[in-house]
Amino acid sequence: MKRAIYFIYGLICYIIFLCVFLYAIGFVGNIYVPKSIDTGGDSTMLEAFIVNSILLTLFAVQHAIMARPAFKRWWTKIIPKPVERSTYVLATNIVLILLFWQWRPMTGIVWKTENNTLIIILWGLFALGWLIVFLSTFMINHFDLFGLKQVYENLRNTPPRPPSFTKKYFYHLVRHPLMLGFIIAFWAAPVMTLGHLYFAIMTTAYILISVKFLEERDLAKQLGEPYKQYQKEVPMLIPFTKGKRRNQ
Repeated sequence: MKRAIYFIYGLICYIIFLCVFLYAIGFVGNIYVPKSIDTGGDSTMLEAFIVNSILLTLFAVQHAIMARPAFKRWWTKIIPKPVERSTYVLATNIVLILLFWQWRPMTGIVWKTENNTLIIILWGLFALGWLIVFLSTFMINHFDLFGLKQVYENLRNTPPRPPSFTKKYFYHLVRHPLMLGFIIAFWAAPVMTLGHLYFAIMTTAYILISVKFLEERDLAKQLGEPYKQYQKEVPMLIPFTKGKRRNQ
């Protein structure tokens, strides 16, 4: 019964993630959602700056701390290990829902593209960025990343299998294609407002800092020499910025 409850909990967390992921696309792109990055109640520029900064900081702190191995070791003394990843996904979803709900628009125009061809290109890049994010999760292990694999293995009472280290497809071009996809999606905007620009700058800064100084360090410790060699051969975020790579 306990295993079934864990599985249902993990499945619910995963379904919430899917809804939040789809809403995030609409939020950033100002499409088909009741409240987006450029819509909502009126507020002063100072209020919007303060509130939005708090929301982004809350996401960064939650996301960074809960993803660290040391926190996971402590956290799994409190919650069952099979639902640790699902709980992390749920916490991230809650913080994102709060951000979507409480985000204050800053609607001053930084740039507005008038050229129809350029508009199409930017929307294409926006879609490409989100597609890269989604596909990248499957090129590693989508269901492990979002907690379903762990609760399913627990349901079947099978030993957990750690995800394998992959250098295939996008991961042959950059070490963090998922993060590259987010950056592309956040910056590809035919109309860039102050609020959208602030969101793009802060999230990009967080991605660069967390990948460089947190995630890369953790991966090198976890995977050892193979990952260190991978760092030498494959660029972190920008494709084709390393010398000739060895055949994989």
